[in-house]
Amino acid sequence: MKKAIKWLLIVAGGLVVLVIVALLVIPMFVDVQTYKPEIEKRVSEATGRPFTINGDLKLSLFPWAGLAFSKLHLGNAPGFQEKDLLSVKSFEVRVKLIPLICRNIQVERFILEGPRVVLEKNKKGVANWEGIGKPSDEAAAKPSKEKAEMRETQPGEALSIEGFAVGEFAVKKGAILWIDSTKGERKEISDVTLQMKDVSLDQPVQFVFSAKLDGHPLELKGRVGPVGKEPGKGATPLDLTVTALKNLVVGIKGNIVDLSTRQEFDLAIKVSPCSPRKIVSALGEDFPVKTADPEALNRIALQARIKGNPKRVSVLDGVFELDESKVNFSLSAKDFSKPDVAFDFQLDQIDLDRYLPPPSEKKPVEKRKEPSAPAPEKKKTDYTQLRKLVLDGKIRVGALKAHGARIQDLYLKVSGKKGLFQLDPLSLKLYQGDVSSKGTFDVRRDTPKSSIALQAKGIQVNPLLKDLMAKDFLEGTAQATLNIAMAGDEGETIKRTLNGKGDFLFKDGAIKGIDLAGMVRNTVTAFGLAEKGKEKPRTDFSALHAPFTITKGLVDTKKTTMVSPLIRVLAKGKANLVRETMNFRIEPKFVGTLKGQGATEQHSGITVPILVTGSFSSPQFRPDLEGLLKKKLEMGIPESSELNKMLKGEGSKEGEAKPLEEKGKGLLKGLLGR
Repeated sequence: MKKAIKWLLIVAGGLVVLVIVALLVIPMFVDVQTYKPEIEKRVSEATGRPFTINGDLKLSLFPWAGLAFSKLHLGNAPGFQEKDLLSVKSFEVRVKLIPLICRNIQVERFILEGPRVVLEKNKKGVANWEGIGKPSDEAAAKPSKEKAEMRETQPGEALSIEGFAVGEFAVKKGAILWIDSTKGERKEISDVTLQMKDVSLDQPVQFVFSAKLDGHPLELKGRVGPVGKEPGKGATPLDLTVTALKNLVVGIKGNIVDLSTRQEFDLAIKVSPCSPRKIVSALGEDFPVKTADPEALNRIALQARIKGNPKRVSVLDGVFELDESKVNFSLSAKDFSKPDVAFDFQLDQIDLDRYLPPPSEKKPVEKRKEPSAPAPEKKKTDYTQLRKLVLDGKIRVGALKAHGARIQDLYLKVSGKKGLFQLDPLSLKLYQGDVSSKGTFDVRRDTPKSSIALQAKGIQVNPLLKDLMAKDFLEGTAQATLNIAMAGDEGETIKRTLNGKGDFLFKDGAIKGIDLAGMVRNTVTAFGLAEKGKEKPRTDFSALHAPFTITKGLVDTKKTTMVSPLIRVLAKGKANLVRETMNFRIEPKFVGTLKGQGATEQHSGITVPILVTGSFSSPQFRPDLEGLLKKKLEMGIPESSELNKMLKGEGSKEGEAKPLEEKGKGLLKGLLGR
């Protein structure tokens, strides 16, 4: 028995020695160069492209199974600029042979040098990679026995790996060229380098990748793993850093869990402070956004934690910095076919005026309107996706500046489901006052409907108008209520369907630029037509009250009143928002004396009711002479010809007065901010 075992061991050892000798000797006596034409032929037939190996082939079998070749070329089909689709300067791979029997893959080195891939579209839009590897009709009709057996393999029968190790893995001096002749584009990624050492399944894999995109540097480095003996199962840690253009640095750190099944991830992302302007400048391009402040968009930074799976994504602990502004945010989304989105944004402060386009120095030249063909009928907006959306969000802003106006403590809550969205509440502080509002946006039907209810109190009007419109014509403390509803998504439709009511009240203020009390003495002083150098005229009031209703775009005020120590003003009329026309009558009424109620000195002069008509862009002002003549004033009335001269500004010194209508237009345009 012992002799039998001994002889078996001797035989086995001898066989091993013979195999080793054979593996060493075979490459010495077999000329692998003779196989080059056959290899080139088979690859050409398989790809449908010319294939050549201009360099030498080298083969080794023990102790490493090795293959090396150089100057490989896979050509393009006719009709393309570049000769080769793929070229490789040299390639070498060495794998330990005996461990392969035990499903233990040990690679000493894998070196790919000078690979160059050309992706090209010709002028006809045909791509050079189209048609590669398509089987012939005969091959497609008769699938091989090997492929049939592969299809019968059960998912659980996949080959498992007991071990995997690579001593050196490198891709050196690679390049990818993109050519699109249809658009005249040519982009190149050059100096592509990837290096990894001591790669294994049970250790983190360190790697460095670098390249140049049209000459601009890009680097990705970090570590991944360990991936374990069953890649794609369990948690795979990763820690990556991307550096681009020497200014942009992005870090990604976390875990990917069960990539082959659950596909869950939990990653921390950090974008270090960088300058978008410098990044664009490094690319040799002009910054695409023109801003009023040339220093805006000069700094951004981001950090957040992102976790989720293919069915749900959450962003937690987010911080985004833009110049001097900072946003803390969180966001979650799920059920992407019917998106369910929730968010919470908290912005400390921002000046939006910095990011608006700069004011145009040149005034636009008015072009002559030439008759043109009628515009095609506009397609209706499809709100299907909004009807699927479920939304729940909150926005808080500490301080905000927009168009010069300043807002504090803005809070907005928005929610929506099945096409009905609600803003409730919307609150903010505005120039020492408070504003609260709520609204709806309903797209459950093809024609959207909107409504808004607003309440405001304690707002200082003068600084608001100065900041917002650069106008100084009104003082006082304002309060307001507004309830309006509308339908449609185009301006004309909205104006035609606008309905609601509102009420504005200004207390303890003044109207600047007009002296209504001056009507008692002289029409010239009523609209600021007095001599130059005198104090700007104004009308002080204790209350200015403007209630109104809106019916199908028609604004109607029946009793807009102003109360001051000397004068009471009643205004009533209508403004058509659809036609942009107006028809108002403004009638001043005076108390018994010039010194106010209860004084003894009698007033002098005349009161002049004013009619305001015409369009918003070209209003017309004229005295209501008919109404004036019906008035029974205690003082005498001048002759009609003399009255007309006074109202038109005739008879005054040169430069002292202008016609009432011209001055009235200027005043109204000032009030409207035109």
